[in-house]
Amino acid sequence: MTLPTLNSQVPARMKSLVFYKHATPAKITGGRVFAGKLGFRSLMVRACRGELDGIRRGKALKIADLATLSNLCVDIVLNVPSLPPAQKEERQAYMEGLVASAPDKKYWEAGGNCNLVIAAARLGLCVITLGHVGDEVYGHFLLDVLQEEGINMVGLIEDSKASKNAVMYETLLCWVLVDPFQRHGFCSIADFSDEPAFSWLNKLTGRVEMAIQQSKILFCNGYAFDELLPDLIVSALFCAIEAQSAVFFDPGPRGRTLFNGTAEQRKALERFLKLSDVLLLTSDEAESLTGIKNPILAGRELIEKGIRINWVIIKMGAKGSMLITKSSISCAPAFTVNVVDTVGCGDSFTAAIAYGFLHDLPPISTLALANAVGAATATGCGAGRNVATIAKVLELMRLSNINEDYEFWSELINIEPAIEEISLLSKTSVNGCSDRLILVPIQTVISQLIPKLESMDSNRTGGFHDREEQVMEST
Repeated sequence: MTLPTLNSQVPARMKSLVFYKHATPAKITGGRVFAGKLGFRSLMVRACRGELDGIRRGKALKIADLATLSNLCVDIVLNVPSLPPAQKEERQAYMEGLVASAPDKKYWEAGGNCNLVIAAARLGLCVITLGHVGDEVYGHFLLDVLQEEGINMVGLIEDSKASKNAVMYETLLCWVLVDPFQRHGFCSIADFSDEPAFSWLNKLTGRVEMAIQQSKILFCNGYAFDELLPDLIVSALFCAIEAQSAVFFDPGPRGRTLFNGTAEQRKALERFLKLSDVLLLTSDEAESLTGIKNPILAGRELIEKGIRINWVIIKMGAKGSMLITKSSISCAPAFTVNVVDTVGCGDSFTAAIAYGFLHDLPPISTLALANAVGAATATGCGAGRNVATIAKVLELMRLSNINEDYEFWSELINIEPAIEEISLLSKTSVNGCSDRLILVPIQTVISQLIPKLESMDSNRTGGFHDREEQVMEST
């Protein structure tokens, strides 16, 4: 079901949030413009030669830290007596009833990639989100939230095209349903369509390409395929690689769907798995894409089959997380917290991984920060504006209460004999080795992270806004 659109014109607030800079793409990319003509085969050859190694070579040309592709929506968060039925027809009837109820604004929250960009902005990163919102109450709400959080917005369509069929331009809604047992169910229009929500989009605009070129990281997840055609998403991947921007990819629950999907979906998934710099997956998702149950072996398989992959991040819920490279494995137990709501935890975690990647933090420190940010989000209700704050992250870090399970980690690593360095964040007070594990004291890591976190607020009101002014131009 779709909701009525109040006005088909692009709202003034969207125009004021459009990324634009008086520079040609040729200047931005050092003289070479990627316009969709460089083929996959050519990219593969150049990547194998080491010519496209992410942000390191083009770092001085980048203005923004992170750009996210699509997946912007408004979450409608409701408590329900039971979760939606599994059958498609019954589920659609259930959703039609939800839409007809016209929920009060107090139940609205920024959703999708908004969780990630808000968490990243609170970590002091300069963030751009590339997506589409409609000119109606939900779109206005989403733009207001982004603006309040200091996040730049780039529309996926040209202003002149906004007068077409109003239904096609509505803001996407996602119904986040919570039952009495705190279990979550999700309903959206994407569940009932064989076509992406914005299938009428078939080309990246010049402004979107420029935003990607000027960002150090492009993030994409599997939910983008609910909104955009596979070829369009792949063109964003190629644009990022040609501009020497790092690519983060999180297939999420859609990974299995893409793996078993159309030829175009399978090809797009393969390209992201081979050409991304950083892959982020849960242990179940890694198993579904590789057929390997052990997350370390699954991560190693993804690296061996990839071309540009530097990191594979495995998220393991209450157990913690691990970061796998070609030569090392870093493991970090989760922080122990009173979990209120897990929505947005993975997005917040990813924001901290991006921070660690951009600031060249040691892998074990990156994981510790990401676990803390994800855990801080879990202590609140809902995502969006309720994701982790610096104050809450600092509180958890100072407590340093991690869910240490030495036996669990030992069993995982004993399957992989070829890795020379395996580090584990530990409550031990001094550096040490046990069996094949290098134990890293959490207090040592935390003592290095806390000063960075404490300085983030002052940095954001200084250099952050200076950079923001460089990438913003009001029309």
